[in-house]
Amino acid sequence: MPNDLPIRKIIHVDMDAFYASVEQMDNPELKGKPIAVGGSSKRGVVSAASYEARKFGVRSAMSGVKARRLCPELFFVRPRFDRYHDISKKIRKIFYDYTDLVEPLSLDEAYLDVTKNKKGNPSATLIAKEIRERIFKDVGLTASAGISINKFIAKVASDYNKPNGQKTVNPEEVLQFLEELDIRKFYGVGKVTAERMYQKGIFTGKDLKSKSLEYLDEHFGKSGRYYYYVVRGIHTSDVKPNRTRKSLAAERTFSENLSSEVFMLEKLDHIAEEVSRRLHKSTVAGKTVTLKIKYSDFTLQTRSKTLPYFISDKSIILETAKDLLYQEKLQNSVRLLGISLSNLNTEKKPKQTEPQKEVSVQLQFEF
Repeated sequence: MPNDLPIRKIIHVDMDAFYASVEQMDNPELKGKPIAVGGSSKRGVVSAASYEARKFGVRSAMSGVKARRLCPELFFVRPRFDRYHDISKKIRKIFYDYTDLVEPLSLDEAYLDVTKNKKGNPSATLIAKEIRERIFKDVGLTASAGISINKFIAKVASDYNKPNGQKTVNPEEVLQFLEELDIRKFYGVGKVTAERMYQKGIFTGKDLKSKSLEYLDEHFGKSGRYYYYVVRGIHTSDVKPNRTRKSLAAERTFSENLSSEVFMLEKLDHIAEEVSRRLHKSTVAGKTVTLKIKYSDFTLQTRSKTLPYFISDKSIILETAKDLLYQEKLQNSVRLLGISLSNLNTEKKPKQTEPQKEVSVQLQFEF
């Protein structure tokens, strides 16, 4: 852990099976039963699964058909996003009682920087415990938390003692913690990347740490530098209370596969209207239009075009999406279409920073 970087006290709070837990809380008959929030139809997808359902292998983003096959007793519940938003607001209100440095990642998780906090409590561990107790008392749901010196380690730690638990990684424990960590637990290492790492003999943080920056750059591209530094406890990203939106999108999954562009254009019209509505609501515009196509065999393709000016008008978004649709022949029938706008007028150019060197840690820091 570098001693020329400021040691911060970061908490990552992650609600336990949030959508599913809300449904179980609101409907006591569902408590203790395997439930999935989402659709059970041929096209339905699981948005969230209760811990009872996860024991059968049911996971988010899984098709409803497969989930039902894994767990025949599974209860499907339609999502109620307005309800989830309302509860998320109550939880965030609790966060702000401790610090203004709150960075929400989604409705059910957030980073908090409590290095300096409103309670004057020097212990981030005790603050995390108190926050979790208040969420349970005031909202009725359980949360897990990770506490450490930066966002990366805090997020990894929050998954350790789920559900309804927490883990603190103290400054002097950081390097050993990362070396012993299974590579699949590294935030940012997905299933495909983990398989590639296995093939190269990288199974733990210690294995990853043994690889040079040049090696990781060569084999993992832009992500190589990220892996090189985080395994050394270096992650300088601040908790950003006002995260800059980088893209805005909308998509639709169809009840039947579409094979004709004529029918797709009708769908794109509705999607472009939704994207435009969200852009105007957020008072932003963008230059890069991306068309997302998911085929019936689940292969995914994206096509993008960058315009010389910012747009938010539906007609221009739609015309650009049409151009992208006709850009090349479709590979198969289509089950999903999406449109996103990026390169927004809210983005700022990142500052160039010099990489930090790994040196010994300062231990006189209460967590």
